[in-house]
Amino acid sequence: MSASRLDHHTPITADLLHGALGVEDGERGVVPCRLPGWAREYADPQLLSAQSQPAGVRLAFRTSATRIELMAHRTHMAFRGVTPRPDGYFDLMVGGELIAQVQSAGGTAVIVDAVTGTTEIEQGPDQTIRFDEVPAGEKTVEIWLPHYERIELIALRTDGLIEPVVDEYRRKWLNYGSSISQGSNAMSPTSTWAARVAREGGMALTNLGFSGSAMLDPFVARVICDQPADLISLEVGINFVNGDVMRMRAFTPVLCGFLDTIRKGHPTTPLLLVSPIHCAIQEDTPGPLATDFGDGYIRYRATGDPDEVRAGKLTLRTIREEIARIVELRATHDANIHHLDGLELFGSADAENHPLIDRLHPDTESHRLIADRFLAHAFGDGGAFTQA
Repeated sequence: MSASRLDHHTPITADLLHGALGVEDGERGVVPCRLPGWAREYADPQLLSAQSQPAGVRLAFRTSATRIELMAHRTHMAFRGVTPRPDGYFDLMVGGELIAQVQSAGGTAVIVDAVTGTTEIEQGPDQTIRFDEVPAGEKTVEIWLPHYERIELIALRTDGLIEPVVDEYRRKWLNYGSSISQGSNAMSPTSTWAARVAREGGMALTNLGFSGSAMLDPFVARVICDQPADLISLEVGINFVNGDVMRMRAFTPVLCGFLDTIRKGHPTTPLLLVSPIHCAIQEDTPGPLATDFGDGYIRYRATGDPDEVRAGKLTLRTIREEIARIVELRATHDANIHHLDGLELFGSADAENHPLIDRLHPDTESHRLIADRFLAHAFGDGGAFTQA
């Protein structure tokens, strides 16, 4: 078939984007954002970059089209002389099933020299993502965007009319967390643990997993407070340890204040607080983390002094204990707050069977394991989300 058959050109507007809380204009098109515009004004460069990577964001529409083309431009980062992160994927879901995947290509590369700290920009072409064998008939189509690359959406062309999906029936699940929630080291956007849970649990996902930036920022709590949600989960702790941003004295009231703000907008919504999964380098050694490029790959190592734990420096072990204590305390007056120990999702035995390749992030198979266990815990008998 010739490309001329794709004669339906649909503007990419916010009503087609699910899982995004805003858009901004780029040089070529629109950039989905996972924080609204007012919150982006408060974000530091790390958080600003993470929220522009559309983890959990998908184009969703009803159509009878059998051919779809999406023109996009990615921006991705790499370190000079270091094996780059694998390219992302655009995942095509039809009726909730994964039908096809197209790997991202071209775009803008931000090349960082780890020795000098200098940055170079390498410009590449836009990409046309083609799905030529879409099942016939009227159906709901979702195109999940790469979860670790900034994506600028330029054009959407189809061989049939499309209309936005109004997702009124699925429960709205809002998940906040670190790079592990964003999906680091999972192969594709639908293979992250959060995407798997959303699909298996029949939920509409808003993923506020921000790589390196789950710092319980008060303005992010306001975002969660203001968003409609039937279920809320918060995966917290690891970024405080590996960032070495505060000690226990400060962490406790910051977490409580974050929860208080959320409860202003969601006083009775089931809320599940998830502590960190196992990570050997920081179980008993404080941060900060440092990058290690010694073998040509990105790996991480902890640089803190374990003797400082007595003075309040955070480790994964101590922060898990504090999260459990806070939930137990708040549960005396909040019947809908729940706790999930991250070691139940991925523990030391799991790390032996599925090593964290960069010493910090789970791989695709580990994301599958975490998703299965999260589902069993949250939706099993007496689970946090069972009655929602």
